[in-house]
Amino acid sequence: MTPMVSILIPAYNAEQWIGDTLESALQQTWPNKEIIVVDDGSTDDTLRVAQQYAARGVKLATQANSGAAAARNKAFELSAGEYIQWLDADDMLSAQKISEQMAVAQSCQDKRTLLSSCWGEFMYRPAKAEFIPSPLWHDLTPVEWLLRKWEHNAHMQTATWLVSRELSLAAGPWDTRLFGDDDGEYFFRVIKQCNGIRFVPTAKVFYRAAGSNRLSYIPRSEKKIRAQFLGMKLQIGYLRSLADDKRAQAACVHYLQTWLHNFYPDRQDILEEANQLVGQLGGKLRVPGFSWKYAWIEKTLGWNAAKRAQVQYNQWKTCAMRYWDKTLAVCTRPNRVPSL
Repeated sequence: MTPMVSILIPAYNAEQWIGDTLESALQQTWPNKEIIVVDDGSTDDTLRVAQQYAARGVKLATQANSGAAAARNKAFELSAGEYIQWLDADDMLSAQKISEQMAVAQSCQDKRTLLSSCWGEFMYRPAKAEFIPSPLWHDLTPVEWLLRKWEHNAHMQTATWLVSRELSLAAGPWDTRLFGDDDGEYFFRVIKQCNGIRFVPTAKVFYRAAGSNRLSYIPRSEKKIRAQFLGMKLQIGYLRSLADDKRAQAACVHYLQTWLHNFYPDRQDILEEANQLVGQLGGKLRVPGFSWKYAWIEKTLGWNAAKRAQVQYNQWKTCAMRYWDKTLAVCTRPNRVPSL
């Protein structure tokens, strides 16, 4: 029998994108699938747009605004598939994505094998998505995958994974305490439970970088900052439970150093805890630095001024790129996943 694949979509204020996302899910060539959308208390017309797809078999559920992790947990509870495809409400899958990965899954016949794929980033035009290989785009052992992720500050987009239900249950639910990088923490646990990762280069995910409200957003606050550091500590603990040699310890130090700017210099309590942890790992944290573009600001006006300038410049640059790409997209409709 053909195993069922559950495509699970948490949604929050995604009325502009969710139609394209659902079209890509419905166009999957894998024949046995279910599509479940959980609306996380959207304040726009996300639910109304999704309801238009109910006649085509899309299942809908709603909940009071509780965050992305809670929406994903509800979607999983409602699902029945032997395999799980997570899909954010503004991203898209190539039509053969699930079929290509399921072919590999069926050939290896190991429910603890985790399937990954390549992914490309775009704003408004999927045909312009850039697929840039990373050190994670290989068949890897769990430990090697995790080490490479932190050593190279690499990223694997949420929708790239195809996860068996057995593996999902072994990993446990999404952690509702986390508001950022909850996918990083969750898939760390999935990888920890898997027997190996198979990379399927012919399967493709289109990751949209145009949306500002991809999922429920909680403003930067004491609760969110503490949650971010909690997620980091959890992931460090997971890696050290698998490997605690010098390479693993150095990867942990590099990970903390990479994200130190989120806490420096205001959160001295977290910095002190991070320094203690790094000391146990045999390393030492440095003050986050800047490229030449902002280094002169740091020297003349201080670290905080340089950070503000960096953030404002990046925001301006991103807004300009989005505006230009959106203008071109209007002229080159339709905005669908290209045939690949």
